[in-house]
Amino acid sequence: MDYDRFLSIVAREAGVDAAVAERATRDVVVTLAHRIHRGPLAEVTRHAPEPTRGWFSPKYPRETFDDEEFVRRVATAQEVDVDSAARRVRAVFYALSRAIPADALDPLVAELPKDFDPLLGPARRPPPPWPVGEFLDRVADRAGVDRDIAARATEATLEILAERITGGEVRDLIHELPVELHPPLERGRGEKASDGLARKMTLDEFVTRIAERERVPAEVAREHARAVLSTVRDAVLPKEFHDIASELPRIYVEELCYP
Repeated sequence: MDYDRFLSIVAREAGVDAAVAERATRDVVVTLAHRIHRGPLAEVTRHAPEPTRGWFSPKYPRETFDDEEFVRRVATAQEVDVDSAARRVRAVFYALSRAIPADALDPLVAELPKDFDPLLGPARRPPPPWPVGEFLDRVADRAGVDRDIAARATEATLEILAERITGGEVRDLIHELPVELHPPLERGRGEKASDGLARKMTLDEFVTRIAERERVPAEVAREHARAVLSTVRDAVLPKEFHDIASELPRIYVEELCYP
């Protein structure tokens, strides 16, 4: 996710302008860097928008403090009351949940006790299946579109994905995604031969087929597919996503699943 999109999410969720969102992001991340071990910080840094990466540098000595102290430190840095600071903290964690793959963010979040949950929101990944709204909201934020477009992109991408992987993997995916997303997977599975084998297609063919269903240019479809597949990666169990990725050529995984 690019920096401007990240800041727009923070600004929207906190109800502030872009300049305040940028300062809030810095102060929340720097406070977090005092609280978290080097390893989880390094993993998140690899995926964070470029201008934020220096803020994730671990601070020494590492400190252990609770959620109230976390918010108090942000409030002091921002020169605002604790309620305003808490909104900004929640907004930054929300944006991180959109920008950082869940399997990279999970170890960082796991270091924070349950008292932090009201601040973390969707950064504390729920078990599958997710509510469909959470899935579509992540797609929308990652693609920079509204939820209606996110829903169309999701339907198109899942349908073509279901054609591209084996019938058994489609069945497993259906068990882990919200029921509202089952129809495109069923349609894609129905397009296969009766043996349920994967239908081979190049990455360009995959994107073109999505573009045709969405009725958008190929470059737009590629961005939408990236948002959908990275959200699938977050929404299912790691083993299930590994099984799906193992059926796809490496270029699919690098271009679309791990942006």
